[in-house]
Amino acid sequence: MRAFYSDQFVLPLPPGHRFPMAKYALLRERLAVELPDIVLNPAEPASNGELALVHSPAYIQSVIAGTLSDAAQREIGFPWTPAMVERSRRSAGATVMAARTSLFGAEGIAANLAGGTHHAYAERGSGFCVFNDAAVAARLMQAEWARQHVQPLKVAIIDLDVHQGNGTAHIFANDPHVFTLSLHGARNFPFAKEMSNLDVELPDGCGDDAYLEALDQAMSTLETQFDPGLVIYLAGADPHEGDRLGRLKLSFDGLEARDRRVFDWAFQRRVPLAFAMAGGYGNAIEDTVQVQVNTYRVAQAYWRGWQNLPR
Repeated sequence: MRAFYSDQFVLPLPPGHRFPMAKYALLRERLAVELPDIVLNPAEPASNGELALVHSPAYIQSVIAGTLSDAAQREIGFPWTPAMVERSRRSAGATVMAARTSLFGAEGIAANLAGGTHHAYAERGSGFCVFNDAAVAARLMQAEWARQHVQPLKVAIIDLDVHQGNGTAHIFANDPHVFTLSLHGARNFPFAKEMSNLDVELPDGCGDDAYLEALDQAMSTLETQFDPGLVIYLAGADPHEGDRLGRLKLSFDGLEARDRRVFDWAFQRRVPLAFAMAGGYGNAIEDTVQVQVNTYRVAQAYWRGWQNLPR
């Protein structure tokens, strides 16, 4: 299985900043030791033209040129630096490459070691998200698909980060060829929610059984309302019980069961799937990384299933 990464994912931040940048390098190290069959490929940066499939030219230019206002930088949560721009481009590029690999490379599943920047809107960033990688990947895969097919590519974005994918929902609000599903904490950020195609709000303290029941119902609804040709999965680690921003109570086993449901749903329907890691803010950063390693272990098992299918 291929996964895409960049050294630029680790953005230098001011001392005391609350974003856990170290998780990206720790995940890469754990995968190299525990799942060495996963092939790590460098991610190319998303181009201006690719970003413009989703984001306004004025916003792209303000990010690149460093003319974001102080208020805009506060909303994003990162101070502007050239390294922030490069990180954001490569995070989007990694999800693009994972989606292309899964959809056109006959591999079925591929990954981004970062990504899941679902709070970014077309004209602004928010919540540690600058460019919306899932949205860029969806739009670009639709464009590439259209060069070879008459029927449009339908994309399901399954967002299981603990926070609603508000930017993604807003971007695709009127797009009949993209289905946005968000399973998130009702009382968590963002406090003013957008409307996804399917929103499932969960109470504080929601545990494994209630979460998995809600997910089963959501996947059943997706089944009846949409027939995707590609799934983009945001496998957030922040529903974990040890997450300082999550407010839910899922165990390691519960999150592994969550992942298995999503990968199995796509595999049984032979729908290619690209996934990104999205949020994770564990009180112990090792817990966040453990959730992510477990996601990769499940993904690799289903990737092997794809390779055994008749060609």
